Amino acid sequence: MRYDKKGAVMPKLRFPEFREEWIVEKLSDVADFVNERISIDRIGLNDYVSTENMLPDFGGVTTASRLPATGSATRFRPNDVLVSNIRPYLKKVWVSDRDGGASNDVIVIRAKPTILGDFLPFALKTHSFIDHVMKGAKGVKMPRGDIQLMREYPVSHPSHSEQRRIAECLTSLDEVIAAQGQKVKALKDQKKGLLQQLFPREGQTVPCLRFPEFRNHLAWEEKPASQLFANRTQQGEEGLPIYSVTMTNGLVKRSSLERSVDDIAEADGNKTSFQNDIVYNMMRMWQGASGVAVEDCMVSPAYVVLAPQAGVHSQFFAFLFKLPKYLRVLTSHSQGLTKDRLRLYYKDFACILLPSPHIREQEAIANLLASIDRLIAVEIAQLEALKTHKTGLTQHLFPSPEVVAA
Repeated sequence: MRYDKKGAVMPKLRFPEFREEWIVEKLSDVADFVNERISIDRIGLNDYVSTENMLPDFGGVTTASRLPATGSATRFRPNDVLVSNIRPYLKKVWVSDRDGGASNDVIVIRAKPTILGDFLPFALKTHSFIDHVMKGAKGVKMPRGDIQLMREYPVSHPSHSEQRRIAECLTSLDEVIAAQGQKVKALKDQKKGLLQQLFPREGQTVPCLRFPEFRNHLAWEEKPASQLFANRTQQGEEGLPIYSVTMTNGLVKRSSLERSVDDIAEADGNKTSFQNDIVYNMMRMWQGASGVAVEDCMVSPAYVVLAPQAGVHSQFFAFLFKLPKYLRVLTSHSQGLTKDRLRLYYKDFACILLPSPHIREQEAIANLLASIDRLIAVEIAQLEALKTHKTGLTQHLFPSPEVVAA
């Protein structure tokens, strides 16, 4: 839809002192699409933004891994809004807090005097803006947005004083969200540090950090995986729930996955996994695709089901299999011409030497790491709740897209 003249709308939620109607204008009327250039040799890694170091879901940016060898970039300044124009659905939109340069696939948008620089980002970091850009996206694998259509995006804005109040409100909420994100990161960093210390390093037979009651125990013994886990090949049983292996959440109920899964539902087309078995995806074990069964269930015949033997605490080895050191070992024992075709069959897994401390030490380590995982899950849930709250609040503080388009 094209917006050739100003319109007037009202949001659902307002601060009590404001009653004036909002104005609707095209994005190009309230903001400039920056084309100022800056030489690459004047930019550092921390000041360069491309689609590669922009994070999805309005997640910000990371430090660039490299700079172009020569040439120039689009110059951006603090409070400019940077929008990745490749695969817009990834919602890579960032508000600059510094001077720097952006690649040609990043659109730099700067507020005109009509609209406050603190307000414009909240008008663009929205699902409605992304949906608008996607309407003109061209391409299948790497769709690109239509910049002309982006210019025509309808931006609703009130007086400067109301813009300022809204920006202050949402900025304070962003600060709470950022603080919560830091809590999650701190817990993840703590877990990462513990993982490095609770398991032996390369070439060592004992970890750097041990629980007091195990400090006088012998060094960890290495055993072939075949002595620790048997290959369970039992056919599926009717009535058992079906689980799938995921990269990040281990073994989860297939019904909980948002994506479509083509696994066979009939019992005779699946394997049985009993509680505390470890199940891994043959094609993705080298990437960490494994998990512990929390109940008796059925799994795809494409998976390997590891039945723990005496003296094995499954959750301990589930953490072990995620360590970079052992991911490299699992990769080296996988069969295939290219990485995307690697498969770890049980016969190859069975030959791998795995560290095996006393089961009570296995249990203590697993319990500690599991408790941190539970804390992380709680804090992540709180973070997601805050993000959901902000989304809802933003939807009420700004006129709905349907009202604007009317």
